[in-house]
Amino acid sequence: MAKNLLNKYVWLVETIYKAKRISFEEINRRWLDNDMSEGKPLSIRTFHKWRNVIEEMFGLIIENENGGQYRYYIQNDDELKSGSMRSWLFNTLTVSNLMMDNVSIKDKILFEEIPDGEQYLPDILEALKKNLMIGMTYQSYTRDEAYTFEVEPYCLKAFKQRWYLVGRSPYKNMIMIYSLDRVKWLGLTDKNFKYPKSFNPEDFFDDCFGIIADQKIGVETVKFKVSAGQANYLRSLTLHQTQKEIERTDEYSIFTVRLRPTFDFRQEILSQGCDIEVLKPKWFRDEVAEISKHMWNKYKDDK
Repeated sequence: MAKNLLNKYVWLVETIYKAKRISFEEINRRWLDNDMSEGKPLSIRTFHKWRNVIEEMFGLIIENENGGQYRYYIQNDDELKSGSMRSWLFNTLTVSNLMMDNVSIKDKILFEEIPDGEQYLPDILEALKKNLMIGMTYQSYTRDEAYTFEVEPYCLKAFKQRWYLVGRSPYKNMIMIYSLDRVKWLGLTDKNFKYPKSFNPEDFFDDCFGIIADQKIGVETVKFKVSAGQANYLRSLTLHQTQKEIERTDEYSIFTVRLRPTFDFRQEILSQGCDIEVLKPKWFRDEVAEISKHMWNKYKDDK
């Protein structure tokens, strides 16, 4: 019963979000076209009850525009845009419910393997709520030994199937980023810390691609040329929120992004292979070209 109700809440949010603005009569018409209705119309009382539950559960406000039309819309629909916590939560629940309804074909649905780390989320979330320091044993990719230390947690970030903890290291007196799949042990301490008012997680990563937020690398406009086929891919899955397509032909397109060209971004560019060419800045083009040259040298003697 609970799962069935959750499916109905998700359906109502999706229906209003996709329509932008929609009357109750139209909602009811679409409801009757759905198998969940079992042919029974949606009463206005049930509709308002669902609205209240959706606001409590997802923080999404379904409002009425009045003005004689009385169409409904999601007041804070920006919360459903890519990148927000509510967007992630809503999409996860939507997919989860869909998969639960199709367990009979589970062998026909393949998922990516996600590294360890999710088991530490409850303690980290508790620490973030109460501003508690975390004790952690960490094995970095660049060191042979694991080290145990304390950290002030600032935020969590998910990127490419991995969870990362961003926090201040009191020992180094700087903000560090830790991959949770490299954590050997993690636990709460009873030590409180003062969360800095100047730190905003979204702003911290705003000019970055991925997880590296190297302030030593300046923000620049990166211009790149992409083959026509690959351009379709970039239009549907943008590299960065600043991405713009400034030229389009039958053979290629030219895009720009404004960010810090860090290691993460360089790796993403290289992963596109010969379908992408960096045009500027020159230093970044030269860097990508040098790596491409080294790659070519490894294969040029093959026959």
